[in-house]
Amino acid sequence: MADKWIPAFAGTTILLLFLGLSLAAGAAERASDRQVLHILDRLAFGPTIEDFRHVKAIGIERYVAEQLDPEAIAEPPALTERLAGLETLRLDPVRLFAEFGPLREIDGVKPTPEEQQARRQRSRMILEQAQAARLWRALYSPRQLQEVMVDFWYNHFNVFAGKGLDRLWIGAYEAEAIRPHALGRFRVLLGATAHHPAMLFYLDNAQNAAPGSKGPNGREDGLNENYARELMELHTLGVDGGYTQDDVVALARILTGWGLARPNALPEAGSGFVFYPKRHDDGAKHFLGRDIAANGEAEGEEALDILAKSPATARHIAFALAQYFVADQPPPALVDRLAARFGETDGDIRQVLNTLFASREFRDGVGAKYKSPYRFVLSAARAAGVAVDNPKPLVIALARLGQPLYGCATPDGYRDTGEAWISADAAVLRVNFATALAAGHLPLAKEAGRPPSGVDAADLQRLLGPALAPKTRAALAASPAELQAALMLGSPDFMRR
Repeated sequence: MADKWIPAFAGTTILLLFLGLSLAAGAAERASDRQVLHILDRLAFGPTIEDFRHVKAIGIERYVAEQLDPEAIAEPPALTERLAGLETLRLDPVRLFAEFGPLREIDGVKPTPEEQQARRQRSRMILEQAQAARLWRALYSPRQLQEVMVDFWYNHFNVFAGKGLDRLWIGAYEAEAIRPHALGRFRVLLGATAHHPAMLFYLDNAQNAAPGSKGPNGREDGLNENYARELMELHTLGVDGGYTQDDVVALARILTGWGLARPNALPEAGSGFVFYPKRHDDGAKHFLGRDIAANGEAEGEEALDILAKSPATARHIAFALAQYFVADQPPPALVDRLAARFGETDGDIRQVLNTLFASREFRDGVGAKYKSPYRFVLSAARAAGVAVDNPKPLVIALARLGQPLYGCATPDGYRDTGEAWISADAAVLRVNFATALAAGHLPLAKEAGRPPSGVDAADLQRLLGPALAPKTRAALAASPAELQAALMLGSPDFMRR
């Protein structure tokens, strides 16, 4: 009798073994999917269904390699067409000033206050178009890592659009000083920001002159240490980078004469950067332990070389990158390796990132970062798959969430730590945004009056499912279908990357 049970028992054992293997394979597949989402939450502004399928098809290693070579990735014609319609993005700083800057007296006739106000009103389109371009690229460009690094570097070399003439140059600053060098060499990026009129105006180096020299208005400006201080504290060495107040003064003296073209002497085109020898301090300088010989504008280039090659700069940038991509308090061993790679490659950002993305710390840091408002809004729109013809609702949402685009007034930029963004009030605002987006209540569509189209919760769950905790899954199962998309986009799981 017992013998009759042997085949049945064996069959049951085989079935259980098969089921066990299937469950294990399913778990492995979910783990793999979770890693894909992790990569897209770090190298991109969150997953889209198309990007998720692409990474699954080619593998994570190849995707990372692709993203590190953005020039080889074609931009979608639809995105190119959108950007082509933003006319101010085609203008350099000189033309922007000429066409949108303050009106000047002509043949003794002064512009009226009404004319000046109309000019200021018209200049608002520069910021609006820069915001549209940034958001459209972040949403739709397949060069996602480049867009992520534009966000990183713009924040690192922050310029506030609300300060005076910088309202004219904010888009040109990103297009000329940041974007082309986001994956290049740090020294080139540093030099591009140092020469750009947006930075020279924002941190007051346009006013920096040798004591006793006179500005274009005949007034003695004198030494201005603002840019020199932030150049070391924020852009290169870091607050603990080993410099002194004497070094700040020496660097300010080195950078005297680095200024802007005068309105009555504008060239036809260009950046508007001008070096004024008569405003430069030709005295001897001692900077970071080195004697700097009198050499005009070249003194500033020598100082930038010294700063870019400093081990303190390597460590400062390594820490910032590790904090942005890995954890609020990045592992010291990882920072050490990235700093070493920065030094070995003469500040090759692409090579430093390659080392970062290959690290165990990066791959194991799933969900360790809390999304900034910028990343939250973008990732929600990308995951939802909504068409953003009109980016203004996203711009408004960023301002409400505390991170207005190009709106950080202080030179240290926005914080990228959870502590800076986690609060009960902020959570409510995020949930409200997620609810409006999921229900199709944001006027993102081009055609006015188009009926609202909600986000498909089933599609969203298929995309985000591997990142949802059991508690979130249970809440989804107990919720009405029309609330499930909002629940996912407003969930604690989605707030992390």
